[in-house]
Amino acid sequence: MKVQTIAEVARQLANIKDEQDPFLIQILQDERKGVQQIIQKWRKQIAEEQRLKEKFLEMNTYETKWRSNGFELIAGVDEVGRGPLAGPVAAAAVILPADFFLAGIDDSKKLSEKKRLEYDAIIRREALAFSVSMIDANEIDEINIYEAAKKAMKAAIASLQPKPDFLLIDAMKLEIPYASESIIKGDAKSISIAAASIIAKVARDKLMKEISLEYPRYHFQQNMGYGTKEHLNAIQQYGITPYHRKSFAPIKDIIKI
Repeated sequence: MKVQTIAEVARQLANIKDEQDPFLIQILQDERKGVQQIIQKWRKQIAEEQRLKEKFLEMNTYETKWRSNGFELIAGVDEVGRGPLAGPVAAAAVILPADFFLAGIDDSKKLSEKKRLEYDAIIRREALAFSVSMIDANEIDEINIYEAAKKAMKAAIASLQPKPDFLLIDAMKLEIPYASESIIKGDAKSISIAAASIIAKVARDKLMKEISLEYPRYHFQQNMGYGTKEHLNAIQQYGITPYHRKSFAPIKDIIKI
């Protein structure tokens, strides 16, 4: 029998998921260090895939519970951008199909930008419906950030088509004409809320990068409007932009309103 190169072993093993696969059983007898390293790497990858699958199933608990109660179009709702000194607060609502599966989905803050963009594309492609709403800095100053976040969430819900019959909402209590459940830290506990978190975060980050082209001194493409040292220094040196929240400290202290 021809001895396979280590590269050939790696290519073949990449397509195997079963510990009892004849090829895996065969190469377990291969004493080459490179082959044994590939097997160890494969086992770690399989274990990680299993962990992510189990986490997904755990995060699907709320959706499963409410579907068993007769609800079909369950929307996850979340907002991002309550803390920044500049830019809008953004909210998203997402209705996922019952058979949706995306191992690794999580609170957008826990994901790398690369993963967020990858998952955002998948969610947009597979969702039954999704919507994004943003409330700008001027309105945030007028009605306060808490009310602005609620308004953005309500607008995202209202724009869904088809309409949901149940809502899973991250933390907030909303006055809405739908049955709902608010979940503390829901973006880490519900796949629907996590999906909304990702959609909202990617949409807001994209806008902040566009704004940074207009106001490059503030480096919005990196800080996304948050109060980094670099951002605060730019405010001190150049003043504020139309995208800054005048009701937020330290901006309100700087401009003395």
